Amino acid sequence: MLRAFLAGLILFAAGAASALAGVLTHDELVKRFPSPYIVGQKDAALPVWPVFKQNATSNELVGYVFESIDLAPIPGFSGVPMNLLVALDHQGNFLDVQVLSHHEPVFLDGLGEAPLFKFVSQYRGLSLMRNISIDTGTQRQQDRRDSANAHIDGVTKATASVRILNQSILSAALKVARSKLGFSGKGDPDRVARIRSDMFEPLDIDGMLKSGLLKHMLLKNADVEQRFAGTPASGIDPQAVSSPAETFIDLQVAWLSVPSIGRSLLGPSQWNKLKGRLEEGDHAFLVISHGRYSVVPDDFVPGAVSERLALTQGGLPLEMRDLNLDLSLPDGIAARGDSVKVFRVISQAGLDPALPLEFSLNITRLKGMIYPERIRKDFKLTYQLPERFFIPAAPDSTSWVGIWKQRWWELAVIVAGITVLFIALARQQALTANARRFKWFRRAYLLFTVFFIGWYAQGQLSIVNITSVVQALKEGRGLGFLLFDPPTVILWTAVAVSLFIWGRGTFCGWLCPFGALQEGIAKLGAWLRIPALRFRPRTDARLRQIKYLVFAGIIASALFSPAITDKAVEIEPFKTAITLGFQRSWPFVLYALALLLANMVVYKMFCRYLCPLGAGLALFGRVRLWRWLPRRAECGSPCQTCRHRCQYQAIEQDGSIRYEDCFQCMECVVIYRSDEQCAPLIMEAKRRRTIPIRVADRKEA
Repeated sequence: MLRAFLAGLILFAAGAASALAGVLTHDELVKRFPSPYIVGQKDAALPVWPVFKQNATSNELVGYVFESIDLAPIPGFSGVPMNLLVALDHQGNFLDVQVLSHHEPVFLDGLGEAPLFKFVSQYRGLSLMRNISIDTGTQRQQDRRDSANAHIDGVTKATASVRILNQSILSAALKVARSKLGFSGKGDPDRVARIRSDMFEPLDIDGMLKSGLLKHMLLKNADVEQRFAGTPASGIDPQAVSSPAETFIDLQVAWLSVPSIGRSLLGPSQWNKLKGRLEEGDHAFLVISHGRYSVVPDDFVPGAVSERLALTQGGLPLEMRDLNLDLSLPDGIAARGDSVKVFRVISQAGLDPALPLEFSLNITRLKGMIYPERIRKDFKLTYQLPERFFIPAAPDSTSWVGIWKQRWWELAVIVAGITVLFIALARQQALTANARRFKWFRRAYLLFTVFFIGWYAQGQLSIVNITSVVQALKEGRGLGFLLFDPPTVILWTAVAVSLFIWGRGTFCGWLCPFGALQEGIAKLGAWLRIPALRFRPRTDARLRQIKYLVFAGIIASALFSPAITDKAVEIEPFKTAITLGFQRSWPFVLYALALLLANMVVYKMFCRYLCPLGAGLALFGRVRLWRWLPRRAECGSPCQTCRHRCQYQAIEQDGSIRYEDCFQCMECVVIYRSDEQCAPLIMEAKRRRTIPIRVADRKEA
């Protein structure tokens, strides 16, 4: 009945969906941004509020204010998105970032909210044009001197939460920047390669033409007429028909902001003139054309965008705007009467020098008089900058991929440790053949689990992992937030595999840091000769049901009240003992210590009777493929050795093992294979020794 109820709750979570939205009103924003600021009306297309500032008789745009949950509702570690108020100015700089709401376990009665507020305060003054990443290494001070990078201090013990928060801020801000500030729709503009500003390689015009640094496209009238063949616009250009060999357009394009190209073409004075018109990270392209067709029409307005020449990269358009700059070009590249234009692509557009560019020359013919039909043909020109002229993109430290790369060695150690454990369990006969060797293997592995997986790598699985998934599914969101905590992903993968093979005991008995810590404390209690309490089987069975009720209550709260869930999950001492290393307020530390001390008297009391995660794993562990712990016919009748020695009381009176309660300590298997501990083996050995003596006695008689 209980299992059916839990299954119903999980199905409800998967099927339910409700959308969270921002909570701020115009009036509340007015209070946050008082005079001289003026908060405009909410944008109809994008959930942002423009903010203006009174300047004499006019109001100038300061920037935009928005809530991250409206634009990037990325689930936090609890499965519920954090909601942040973000103010972005018209150049892509953060004016302010504030926390409106969150359900992050580590900041709720854990570290407290002060470290969270301090963390978000670091965004003020930073720009989306910089590579904002979280780091605590020695490289940080050096990176802060690099204008392309901005490192902010993380929060110890809250790595996953602050990285998700960082991703939420940047994702929401970039959506606004793309829509309102002209940033490229491609992605974060700082995740691109950068032109080498310190490299100069003298080049000549012939060499640039041969290497493709100065791209050339020559179109004759016949070439254009051929492209319009078969369309209504075929043959309507009399000059093209009468003079097919005449030049229609001779087009040349150069990446002028690349120092080796720009300085070689312009010379020192003209190069400095160009640099004076460009902001950091901007790109400039020299476009020269001559012939009967130009890249700009006769009525072109300086400083505008040409409708005849377009630039795309990866299928996305990049705006090229005329820089309205007069430059003196060397002989051989431009002739008198040529059209010479310099177009700028702003840094926020996200142009990536490492990827090919595609220039499209648009030629349009009109068919008809009053409402003419427009027939358009595009001629493509591809430009690829050689690798020596740019610096590859910086690693993406804001996404989960960057996090996995940064922690690769920790993850490799965890994977290696899990692999060793799985091989050992698969070869249980060799593992348990020698009782002394097994004892030291288990002790060493549990130390590895506590110190490395738990305290160092922060790989403590928790009921929070399950409630976060339930809440994310309930709100119709994805589960990508889990990838921000790599050790947890790896451990849950191992649990998913081991549940089908061995049951819940692989995690609870070997890979749970708090469980391993309990076992060590229990051994200390035995060494101190503290009397142990063992409940009667009936009492023990009733107490085991408590954890299922706790599990059901927490899952129900996750469906209906995240605020209650935040408090209910505190029944687990994992955050106090492992995640925060007992660096927490005294009631939580006292609770965790009380459980550890009680474990000296009642072996693994929390794991057996209270742990909601253990209850969930016990339920799912029923899908185990086989009973893999060996038993004999004599087990339970008459032998009760394993049953009396099992500290988890997971062996029935008939000798069978309750796998949902088994912690896989393997003590019963060690006994099973020991000629000195297993009663049936002892009796068999005794019979082998006594039979020859009886035969000899008969002969003497």
